[in-house]
Amino acid sequence: MQSLVQKYNVPGPRYTSYPTVPYWNKEGISRENWIKTFQLAFSKSNQTEGISLYIHLPFCESLCTFCACHKHITKRHEVEDDYINTVLKEWQLYLDAVLERPIIKEIHLGGGTPTFFSSNNLKRLIDGIFKYADKHPEHEFSFEGHPNNTTKEQLLILYNLGFTRVSFGVQDYDETVQKAIHRVQPLKKVQQVTTWAREIGYTSVSHDLIFGLPFQNLEKVKNTITITNSLKPDRIAFYSYAHVPWIKGVGQRGFNEADLPKETEKRQLYEQGKRWLEQAGYIEIGMDHFALKSDSLYKATTAKTLHRNFMGYTANKTQLMIGLGMSAISDSWYAFAQNAKTVKEYTQLVNDGIIPIFRGHELSNEDLIIRQHILNIMCHFTTSWEQEEMQFEGLENYIKLLDEMKQDGLVNIHKNTLTIPEKARAYVRNICMAFDAHLQRNKPSTKLFSMTI
Repeated sequence: MQSLVQKYNVPGPRYTSYPTVPYWNKEGISRENWIKTFQLAFSKSNQTEGISLYIHLPFCESLCTFCACHKHITKRHEVEDDYINTVLKEWQLYLDAVLERPIIKEIHLGGGTPTFFSSNNLKRLIDGIFKYADKHPEHEFSFEGHPNNTTKEQLLILYNLGFTRVSFGVQDYDETVQKAIHRVQPLKKVQQVTTWAREIGYTSVSHDLIFGLPFQNLEKVKNTITITNSLKPDRIAFYSYAHVPWIKGVGQRGFNEADLPKETEKRQLYEQGKRWLEQAGYIEIGMDHFALKSDSLYKATTAKTLHRNFMGYTANKTQLMIGLGMSAISDSWYAFAQNAKTVKEYTQLVNDGIIPIFRGHELSNEDLIIRQHILNIMCHFTTSWEQEEMQFEGLENYIKLLDEMKQDGLVNIHKNTLTIPEKARAYVRNICMAFDAHLQRNKPSTKLFSMTI
């Protein structure tokens, strides 16, 4: 295992999209073309599967040094009102482009810290969204909560608005690790918000854990997982720390890189952590995620309906996902579009009546085929090119790139079907990279991605 880790631990995408953002068209996408693809996706999906909304709430009171998200650090809560006004104005710009009321199947409030916002402002945001929209009968709404500042009132108000899933960022319970990543939160806070959510009626409570953080070792990870098991969240995200300071700058340089676990040590944290989670009854879902059999994410896996997008893994697939807020990314299946990455620029564009995208990508026919292959691999650990519509020029050459991984027992290829053995799931990103035509044609000369293992 150690030699395989050393062999395949290379920089690689996490494939929340294909093509990945660094390989989007340099010319981007015009607002006119983005609106056309949005309208096409809306017309195809609104009355059947519904649409999804991702709403980015970027504010945090302090900077966590492990974080790679787009955020805005401030303690000034007066920024809440203007920001929500702007998000609702952006929503109106999309409403103006369609002729019927949207039917929303999925909402996710991400950040930043969504629970930075007051209960009243969270209610004002969701009420504003549904002033001209309806809920899908099988809707699933979720949000990310910080254990230190999530209140029972916030949980109750969002539950009454239709939210049934909440994810709490825990990361690690060791005080030394918490201080290094600037995320000090007592266990009693996590216990309190988890208990409140269940008492109120949330059907899925998730805890986010990270391995590969500074000063982590097996003993500390075991302690974190043991405590997590005692709280029995419905889902656990067990993420690999993505150390990309060349992208995120000073925020990820709050500790000495020598304090990070080495690659083989980091892989051991994951492998042993996975065993402990499975012993506690959690099933591995896709990459980085574990769920109890009672959770919708597990049920989506068994039903082969698991999906992956910019929000990560989701039990619901909708063709259209609209991203609202600073830096949010929208996906019409045919195209991607990302909003302006600063609050100031985002606000200015929306107030000028302009959908605030600053870059995007229109998918070619080849992109669409490869996107489906990568989705199949990331969600179901298998894909097939038996059907003509799943074939593209040069496919045979990309399959040959997997020969060495095949010899190492990390992938099985039989006729026109690829499957990944359970023991090789840690290498799923490496396998997807073989299909990544953009990456294979234009290997990066500088660091773009975190390490795969």
